[in-house]
Amino acid sequence: MNETPDPFTNLYEHPAKLMRAMFAPMAGAVDPAMMMGEGAMKPEDAQAWAETGAKLQTLWTQYQAEQMSNPQALVPYFDPARWIALATDWYKQMPIAQAEQQKALWDEGMQLWNEVLGQYGLGPKAAENAGGEIELPRKDRRFADEKWRAHPASALIHQTYLFLAERVEEMADNIEGLNPQQREQLRFTTKAITEAASPANFPLLNPVVMERTLETKGQNLVKGMEHLLADMRRGQLSHTDASAFTLGENIATTPGKVVHETPLYQLIQYSPTTEKVMATPLVIFPPWINRFYILDLNEKKSFVKWAVDQGVTVFMVSWKSADASMKDVIWDDYVRAQIDAIDTIRERLDVPSVHTIGYCVAGTTLAATLALLHRRGQEDKVKSATFFTAQVDFEKAGELLNFIDDTQLGTIKALSPDGYLDGRYMAATFNLLRGTDLIWNYVVNNYLLGEDYPAFDLLHWNGDVTNLPAKWHQQYLRDLYRDNRLVEADALSVDNTPIDLGQVKTPTYVQAGKEDHIAPAESVWRLKEHFTGPLKFVLAGSGHIAGVVNPPSSGKYQYWLNDGEPRNLAEFREGAVEHPGSWWPDWIDWLREQDGESVPATGKRKPGGKGDKVIEDAPGRYVATR
Repeated sequence: MNETPDPFTNLYEHPAKLMRAMFAPMAGAVDPAMMMGEGAMKPEDAQAWAETGAKLQTLWTQYQAEQMSNPQALVPYFDPARWIALATDWYKQMPIAQAEQQKALWDEGMQLWNEVLGQYGLGPKAAENAGGEIELPRKDRRFADEKWRAHPASALIHQTYLFLAERVEEMADNIEGLNPQQREQLRFTTKAITEAASPANFPLLNPVVMERTLETKGQNLVKGMEHLLADMRRGQLSHTDASAFTLGENIATTPGKVVHETPLYQLIQYSPTTEKVMATPLVIFPPWINRFYILDLNEKKSFVKWAVDQGVTVFMVSWKSADASMKDVIWDDYVRAQIDAIDTIRERLDVPSVHTIGYCVAGTTLAATLALLHRRGQEDKVKSATFFTAQVDFEKAGELLNFIDDTQLGTIKALSPDGYLDGRYMAATFNLLRGTDLIWNYVVNNYLLGEDYPAFDLLHWNGDVTNLPAKWHQQYLRDLYRDNRLVEADALSVDNTPIDLGQVKTPTYVQAGKEDHIAPAESVWRLKEHFTGPLKFVLAGSGHIAGVVNPPSSGKYQYWLNDGEPRNLAEFREGAVEHPGSWWPDWIDWLREQDGESVPATGKRKPGGKGDKVIEDAPGRYVATR
């Protein structure tokens, strides 16, 4: 019996055949074999293409062999398609267009094609743009390179894609019978799928990639394959050159000592740089979803160093990345840890109270901590509270609400068999929220174009993931995100004590990011509606990270204040006054208003001095654990 020959079997035997097969979908727009001529190809070029094909084949063969010998490979963490499927299955309800809709879509598509071709002097509208500049009807930064407009085929491909993406999103919006959550899930998934389907993501359709491939004789694809396989081995998409950064050397460099340690966290105290310091120390609770050093990236960007230089005694909590030993850790443990840190600092420096900062999820937890202290009559332990992009009311919590229905909670639980959720899953989730910027941009640049990774500290931090205790994660998503119980008086108990945010009277400073997609400004604002003490709200330019990490020396962004009595964020915006630059100076002025007393920076204000027993140098061991 004769077997049907595989048409791809001998592709690598002849570079002209390989190139024709790779670029055939461009319908002859650019055919390298035709451009060079099979017979005219120089021997050295043919050899170079043959070597490229052999390298690609060898790389893939080696990887397949590794996978065969390692059934526990971590590709699922890395695969964006898996995450689109996990996000929701509401896209299955997308209706098939009826005959009238199909005809309208066809007619509109033909009109678009005629309009685009007319820009190039082709088709029925050719005369309308004779000799004029190319001005395509739809613009998108993914197709900003001039090569997308240099040939009518490339223009048609990306313009048709943008047109169809618009219509698919409209169809999702027009589906009947969905509740608001289902509609948002469908919108989110539709967007994720259309982003993945962009022609920019496919080498055969991307003229920029095609040109680079011809210029380098395919070496960009070899380098891109190396990048891709390296990421698949580590189970995570890379955004930066991780080898460029070392903890304590060029990130997390502010001098200090670890002065206290529990199985859940280390407490770092930073060395003073001023002769006198504010009497009341500051403790920062960063989110344990990421590493603390987002607030200590380097000398120029470090909030920690800046605060120390302002005469603040700064303590930082460094949370331990979860492992199997933390399988029973729940939210109560993090609240108790915050109280433990507060009490440790009070005892260490012999002070009655501390200032506090809670960032993101640690800010949510700080709100519960304050409520617990107020219920127990211990609110004087905290002199002030600052919240960086933190939510307590999750009704308007943004796109992360697309991940908290019962089916998805069950899926997440199944991904945590050892009692903790691998941080790569969370990284993939957050990447999906901005798929074009955090997934497909890197697919194109690093996998298709074969570009080197940049040495960018913020992106390095973003990929330095932490594991999460599974019980805490389920509890957080269920009780806060899904059921929004934190804002109901006494609906939640922490450490066997019912809590009520309405009891919190601690002076509070709330910072929100204007473009924050993780903790939307409208959601952060609602903290103002639940606390009953004096509260100052500031709206900062940019988003969840850059809106916080914005040192005055950078001269970037702006912030808005409103001294009136706005009832909601819309009224705040309407009457707000814009101030250029960083909001950090406004915050330090506010902090000094809460505490004008200063003391000498002596004794245990200088960690590790004579007679002061410490554990190790900052940044400590926990920040390096995986």
